[in-house]
Formats: sequence, C-alpha cells, structure tokens
Amino acid sequence: MGRKIAVIFPGIGYHTDKPLLYFSKRLARQHGYEIKDVPYGGFEGNIKGDSTKMYAAFESAVAQCEELLQDVDFAAYDSILFISKSIGTAVAAAYAARHGIRTRNIFFTPVQQSFQVMKDEGILFHGTADPWLDHEVFLEECGKTNYSYYLVEGGNHSLETGDALKDLDNLRWMMETVDRYMKKK
Repeated sequence: MGRKIAVIFPGIGYHTDKPLLYFSKRLARQHGYEIKDVPYGGFEGNIKGDSTKMYAAFESAVAQCEELLQDVDFAAYDSILFISKSIGTAVAAAYAARHGIRTRNIFFTPVQQSFQVMKDEGILFHGTADPWLDHEVFLEECGKTNYSYYLVEGGNHSLETGDALKDLDNLRWMMETVDRYMKKK
C-alpha cells in the first residue's frame, strides 16, 4: 500500500482533541495514515437553529480549508480518509467535491445540510437525542443514501448519554467500528 492521509475536520465546538476525533486520529496513525488537522475557527455564537449563521460558518470553514490544505498534494496519496464531526461533515464533503478528490469518510453527527453534499463512500454515527439533527430526519436522509450508519441510543451531538461508563462503552464500540472501516480497502 502506498501513502495514506487522514484529514480531520472538527465541529464548531468539537475540536480534534475531543474523544471521537482524538481516538479516530490515533487509530488512523496506527493504520499508517499521515494526519492532517484542519483547525478552522472564529465562528459566531448561537449557530444552532439559525440557517443563516450555519451557512456563514460553513462558508467560512470551507474558505479556511482552502488555505489550510493548499499545500497538500492529494494526488500523491493512494488512500484519502476524511474524518469529520458535525458541520465538518459538510465541509469535508464539499471540499472533496470542489477538488474532485475521491475520499473514504467517517462522518460523526452530520448536520442536515451535510446530506446535500455527501457523495463519496463512508460510515455515519448519530445520536438518537442529537438536538442538531432530529432522529427521524436523520433516518429519512439516510434512507436516500447507501451509507451504513450507527446509532447511539440517547446520544447527544457529542454522542454522549450523560452516563460516563455507558459513554465509555459506546466510545469503545464506535472506535472498534472505525477501526474495522479503516482496515477495509
């Protein structure tokens, strides 16, 4: 296998050192991926439920990605994995589409707008109590795709339930799922 790169697209308040992205990065590194964080930021507050602010944050993040990833020669890699969280799922998919990059994807807690741009293969994780994307809407959007998805019963937008030990168990099975996905060609 040739060169591999994993690009990490965080959420608005969910940076790459939080559990889902932190452990996904560690697994990717173990599988031989070079890691590239995309630390965009500087977003307005109170974005949830405000489509204008959400779109502005999305556009800002994509513009920052253009700058942050400008020196990455994606053609030099045999395997490109995008790992994204929340609004980062839309940013990752839009960036790949704009640049004609074929990616494999791990989408954590996509927002509804993500489904408009997600095209390349991937797996999705969603909490049934995610206040950013209603569970029924998530299921409806997934029904229009071929994506495999994994649910965290009672999970919020961080895929946490409020029960620390249950959250650790959930984190383990999610990372085992991520690990299996990374091993597949």
